[in-house]
Amino acid sequence: MPIQSAGSVRALALVGPTNSGKTTLMEALLLATGAVERRPDGAAAEKIGDASPEARAHGHSVELNLADFEFMGDRYAVIDCPGSLEFCADLDAALPAVDLAVVVAEPDPAKAALLQPTLRDLERLGVPHALFVNKMDQARGSLQELLDALAPVSNAPLVARQIPILEGERVSGYIDLALERAFVYRPGEPAVEIPPELRETETNARFHMLEQIADFDDELLEQLLSDMTPSRDAVFTDLVREMNQGQIVPVFFGSAHNGFGVRRLLKALRHEAPLPERAAARLGVEGAGAYVLKAAYAGQSGKMAYARVFGRKLEDGAELVLPTGDRCRAGGLSAVQGPSLKKIAAAAPGDICAIGKVEQAQAGQILSLTGQPQAGAAAHPVRRPLFAVALAAKARKDDVRLSGALGKLIEEDTGLSLTHDAESRQVLLAGQGEGHLRLALERLKRRFGVEIDTEQPKTAYRETLQRALTQRARHKKQSGGHGQFADVTIEVKPLPRGSGFVFQQKVVGGAVPKHWIPAVEAGVRDGLAKGPLGYPVTDLEVTLVDGQTHSVDSSEMAFRTVGRLAIEDALKASGTILLEPIEKLVVYSPSPSASNVTSALTARRGQILGLGPREDWRGWERIEAYLPQSERQQLIAELRGLTQGLGAFEADFDHMAELTGRQAARA
Repeated sequence: MPIQSAGSVRALALVGPTNSGKTTLMEALLLATGAVERRPDGAAAEKIGDASPEARAHGHSVELNLADFEFMGDRYAVIDCPGSLEFCADLDAALPAVDLAVVVAEPDPAKAALLQPTLRDLERLGVPHALFVNKMDQARGSLQELLDALAPVSNAPLVARQIPILEGERVSGYIDLALERAFVYRPGEPAVEIPPELRETETNARFHMLEQIADFDDELLEQLLSDMTPSRDAVFTDLVREMNQGQIVPVFFGSAHNGFGVRRLLKALRHEAPLPERAAARLGVEGAGAYVLKAAYAGQSGKMAYARVFGRKLEDGAELVLPTGDRCRAGGLSAVQGPSLKKIAAAAPGDICAIGKVEQAQAGQILSLTGQPQAGAAAHPVRRPLFAVALAAKARKDDVRLSGALGKLIEEDTGLSLTHDAESRQVLLAGQGEGHLRLALERLKRRFGVEIDTEQPKTAYRETLQRALTQRARHKKQSGGHGQFADVTIEVKPLPRGSGFVFQQKVVGGAVPKHWIPAVEAGVRDGLAKGPLGYPVTDLEVTLVDGQTHSVDSSEMAFRTVGRLAIEDALKASGTILLEPIEKLVVYSPSPSASNVTSALTARRGQILGLGPREDWRGWERIEAYLPQSERQQLIAELRGLTQGLGAFEADFDHMAELTGRQAARA
């Protein structure tokens, strides 16, 4: 059974849905290994996970929590990850860098589907992972019912490494199928013999486990077919190899709150978690470097890069080369234990540390230790925004400070984005949901002292002509000296949706001199910037057909002015209709919720285009629909409410469509 190479540190990620007990499991690991002291009531003497004011206010993890511990002479770094999809952008850079992910689940079969987004990410990244079913002391129902519910959410087979021991309906311990030993849920209690009444159950469960791993080992399969008993070492070797290759997902049971099953999990991690070299290869680290999991601003310490070290130890003051070729020095290294930073002289290979004074570092980058820049593997996909607010500082004096503070927040949280909408004159902060943006605004106020006013983003409505017509306009002004004179006749006609604006001229005989025709076009464009209903005008063709000039008073300015007057008069005479932007949505939903999701889209004036299975996601649907942009703002909240927090969508502008009735009156 492999044990890590001397001096290297293995990194674990605790992932899974909100409220499954990830932070509790992290603190249980720290307590079990003596990394933190225990209070008389059994809780940790210091708060390691969810220590930020925002996490405490929300009651769950909203950012990465980092800690480390030592177990039986080996060192581990652990990353406790947020479970809500709104805060999962933090995982995008961090998750590929760990050696093993422990997916924390609840024992309720009804909540099995909540694991699917996490498992799909791990499978896509190629990160080995195991499942820890938490809160088993509260479990009700059969193990088989739970495993049957969990099986469809994983592409790799789930292999139960343990079976629970029941006293009535209460789970009092478990049998380890690989070790063939029983354990009771009492702290410090050693392994015991398997109770006689459970011998047959254990034998059947173990044989099923062996059948599952034999699917990937012909020699083991032959032994089973020949009724030969494989050696314990051979079984462990297969379990380790198949988990590390992503062929199986082992399942462990326990209760983090009471510490049940935690030491057995620790021993499994010690023997079975891959070495850091595999993560380095996955990330594309060549030789040595520090891979940035997250960049954050730590008060007086300035910007910190939280990074995992690969290849060789990282010393304070070491020269680092960014992917751009720029060079900097590690200006102070710190070990991270929850909210606490402790200065260190060096970080060992595999360790996670905070590096100071690397202002240009960004999440997902490799800070090379070889003297040459390293681009690494392909960058993780950027999460597309699902919800946005328009914002402005409450006090004008805070405008400059707001800009700097937003820049820092977006560096820290790659799920946020900032855009300046010139048309609406709004500054838009976008993220993964309403709760995500609320958290960002809370941080703005607490950390940067900036209070914000918010409003809903404006919809980019447009106007277009109702009918074609010919329009003449004259601009004549005399105020002493040279006056202004221009006269034009234009033909205007509607164009198909999406055509934009087309300008042509058919002037004959020099009625409008060629050098002033561009001025007429510029004037027309000026007039189209705001139509009778207050929005830009589009999808029309304007043709200049005739005009008159004055030998003294005609000028470029006069023809620009008359061009604007001509189109304004034409729009009033024709009348305009309002157009609204329509987006094409691809919505992802668990199958049981799909009908409710389509009803919600229809209620928002959506047009369903198609519904079918989501590729590689068993039990999920992919729904395509047209939806007015103005109806999308609160969609993500409703969608997640209908799908246990799992639903998501992608939206892209598709076309403009006429808006009538009450919606037009409200626009």
